[in-house]
Amino acid sequence: MEAAIISFPGSNRERDAAMVLERVSGRKPKIVFHTETELPKTDLILLPGGFSYGDYLRTGAMAAHSPVMREVIARAKSGVRVLGICNGFQILCETGLLPGILLRNAHMKFNCRLVTLRVENNRSDFTRNYKHAQEFKTPVAHGDGNYFAPPDTVKKLEDNGQIAFRYVDNPNGSVQDIAGIMNEKLTVLGMMPHPENASEPLHGQDDGKVLFESICQSMAA
Repeated sequence: MEAAIISFPGSNRERDAAMVLERVSGRKPKIVFHTETELPKTDLILLPGGFSYGDYLRTGAMAAHSPVMREVIARAKSGVRVLGICNGFQILCETGLLPGILLRNAHMKFNCRLVTLRVENNRSDFTRNYKHAQEFKTPVAHGDGNYFAPPDTVKKLEDNGQIAFRYVDNPNGSVQDIAGIMNEKLTVLGMMPHPENASEPLHGQDDGKVLFESICQSMAA
């Protein structure tokens, strides 16, 4: 599987994501800087966690207008799988590739701790190797992780099976405990927790690696 990871000013998890992708696919991902206007041939585009543009103004809003994002949006619409983690999830919402928005955490404090996730939909390329309703632990590290969407949008997400993960112990006030959502075609996933930092025994848990293995096996099928 070929993968491209987008690096914005302030990204800080692109190397973590690259390590787990190389480990599961055997191919080294390409790191693409935000000023590029072209992308290499790729099966997966990953928007990593971090603090793009310092998180000034609305988090992820400036990154959503980086030159490379025009190509990311075009590739996503053509069916290329796109994964946004933490800041990457915020950017996907700001581009309109995913509905809703990420607000300040309800308690107005930065969260950096382990949380428990429950798998809501294991019928996507991102989640196929998990069991339905499986619970696993993975870290979060964010100040703006409070997912919000209007009630009609949340109902549509529910009805279409677009909710990938929910928090068992909601750490930020997200509506309906939502931790990760997908687009209608289930080809774009955005999630606030960091599966790349729960991907080997040294991390204390490795269930996050299952997500990357799912993508890799889906692309090989």
